[in-house]
Amino acid sequence: MTRAIVYTEIGSPDVLHLIETPDPLATSGEVVVRIEAAGVNPIDAKLRSGKRASKPITEPRPVGYDGAGVIEALGDDVEGFALGDRVAIRDTVGTYASSLVVPVRNLAVLPDSVTTAEGAGIGIPAGTAYQALRSLGVGAGDALLVHAGSGAVGQAAVQFAVAWGATVIATASPARHDQLRELGAIPVSYSPGLLERVREAAPGGITVALDCAGSDEAIEASLELVSDRDRIATIVRGADAAGFGIRGFQGGSPIPLTEEELAWRAEALPKTIELLASGDFTIELGPELPLAEAARAHELVESGATAGKIILIP
Repeated sequence: MTRAIVYTEIGSPDVLHLIETPDPLATSGEVVVRIEAAGVNPIDAKLRSGKRASKPITEPRPVGYDGAGVIEALGDDVEGFALGDRVAIRDTVGTYASSLVVPVRNLAVLPDSVTTAEGAGIGIPAGTAYQALRSLGVGAGDALLVHAGSGAVGQAAVQFAVAWGATVIATASPARHDQLRELGAIPVSYSPGLLERVREAAPGGITVALDCAGSDEAIEASLELVSDRDRIATIVRGADAAGFGIRGFQGGSPIPLTEEELAWRAEALPKTIELLASGDFTIELGPELPLAEAARAHELVESGATAGKIILIP
């Protein structure tokens, strides 16, 4: 039997519960992965709590999109993967489980130098950051402002942008400034006086901004600092991004991602694994909790009291 976390109603973390279901079977183009680590993302908690709209619940709803583990069964027509391969999973609902059927298009092989926990921390954060920066055309010569640079998406955005030749200014609390410096960013505090601090850090001006915070302050500062609104985006305030004249990449946005943007999100998984393997990318890992403590993991995500990616271990 497979153990999995599900919920049957919208509510607090307490609606999450552990069940047992028959072991999954792979069909054509799929594999069964024995999950060894599941990444916990803010979107998991937003969907569970109703802060992000979703379809009515008609049956137990699985949780989680990111994970890593070992392939234990192959469906028909599977190429490029073998039994026993260590893999990272992206964009597959239900990773809070002991095993899961995954389409091969959502997998990438993990080399020995990349840990399972790191593999579980890639999908949504790296995919979101990579796609957002590609959509904004970030590259050499740019001065990028990242709001909430010490979060998982923010850290990924900092590292991609630095690798592509941009200067990065990132907002964070003072306690997180050393972390951002290690990633190559210029940290600034997001307290009052933000505009002046950013202008001092980037005397040549800011050319592009990515909001990972969702605060009014972040949006207003971006509008003030960046002249081209097509080069301002939010991943949090998608629902009202159009009202500001900026771009919203999901985050409640009614405008779906383009096929090219979806392809960039998929491309981020193997690209990030390559960077991790070469030592050119880091994922800050936080607490590891047993699968049965998924509710506690959501409490930690919602409180914002824990740094690093929270990982569930089946």
